[in-house]
Amino acid sequence: MFLVLGSFVFVALLSASLRGSVEQGAAADAELVAAQVEASGEARIPASDDHLLVLVSADGSVLDVSDEDIVLPSPLPRGDSFTATVDDEPVVFVGEDVEVAGQDVRVLAGRSLEDSEDAVSTVVTLLVVAVVVLVLLVGLTAWVVVGRALAPVERIRSEVAGLEAHELDRRVQVPPSGDEVTRLAETMNEMLGRLDRAQAAQRRFVSDASHELRSPLAAMRQYAEVAAAHPDRVAVTELAGTVLAEGARVQDLVESLLLLARLDERSRQGSGRPVDLDDLLLAEASRLRGAGTVAVDASKIGAARARGDEALLGRVVRNLVDNAVRHARSTVTLASWEQGGVVRVVVEDDGAGVPVAERGRVFERFVRLDEARARDDGGSGLGLAIVADAVRLHGGAVEVGDGTGGGARFTVTLPAVGDA
Repeated sequence: MFLVLGSFVFVALLSASLRGSVEQGAAADAELVAAQVEASGEARIPASDDHLLVLVSADGSVLDVSDEDIVLPSPLPRGDSFTATVDDEPVVFVGEDVEVAGQDVRVLAGRSLEDSEDAVSTVVTLLVVAVVVLVLLVGLTAWVVVGRALAPVERIRSEVAGLEAHELDRRVQVPPSGDEVTRLAETMNEMLGRLDRAQAAQRRFVSDASHELRSPLAAMRQYAEVAAAHPDRVAVTELAGTVLAEGARVQDLVESLLLLARLDERSRQGSGRPVDLDDLLLAEASRLRGAGTVAVDASKIGAARARGDEALLGRVVRNLVDNAVRHARSTVTLASWEQGGVVRVVVEDDGAGVPVAERGRVFERFVRLDEARARDDGGSGLGLAIVADAVRLHGGAVEVGDGTGGGARFTVTLPAVGDA
């Protein structure tokens, strides 16, 4: 586009320059002949073999010409120069006024524009050829250069396109150029790594879920088979109690799995509505006192309001409290407060605590610490995972540390209502 536009501008400037040169020559001829006519005192053109000359009166009538083939436009154009035709050739005429024997006459001297037009035509032809060749050359060069530059990208694309679901452990080759293509390959490998880890986590999750579901189902089937084969050995009440207990365990596990699946589908909790976390803690304290399994210290529960899903935040508090009860020796401490635009909910127990090396794992799915692996006491291993996902969904964080009583201290931090 710029080459074509530049070519048009160049041709226009060249044409104007060549015409200007021809007009200057014609003007010099007109001045010379006018001086000769004035010196002779006659309204006649001096003899000339190589000049195109016309002598006209003030009213535009032709008084004398040097060549009978000169055809002037009628009426004569106003201005210092104009173009006429002589022997089928374009000629530019320039006039010079002079007074002869008391009569105003005008001397018109012309020069052919054929050479300048031929030069412009030649230049146009050369430019057309040059622009076409240059465009083809630039296009070919760009095709080769861009093709070579994008060859690593195409290789990366083909490698990734050929990956199957079971080949996510493979990585694309990183070129040593150190440019954007290198960073693209590194980013692609990082993405494949994340997908590989996510797939591995999903496989572990499915395996763990299958194992957790298999255990209560196997227990119920075992009791049922024994009861069917030996009715005298298994009382109906014993069979019903086992089925009810294991069925409740299966129900809790399935509900936890469904809740985790819903949490995985949501990236961020909407604005929701204000939830009084202190009320949720007080309700849990009342529930624990009614159960009478552990002592409850609720003296540090203060006003704490966050925005979100009340049922989900209630599940967070319930899971933390149940976890504390499971590991407490005698006392569970509940606390909450609001400060600096955030609210904090703390649940402590006076049990053995969580080893530092295990604190990063307790929020993973189906993770039980060694002391809590018994099916009756260890839970499903999903409670703290639900806490972590639900808190993340609400834009908060949860961490575990050492409690004041020597046990574990779980702290949930959430944006306060005013900053949610």
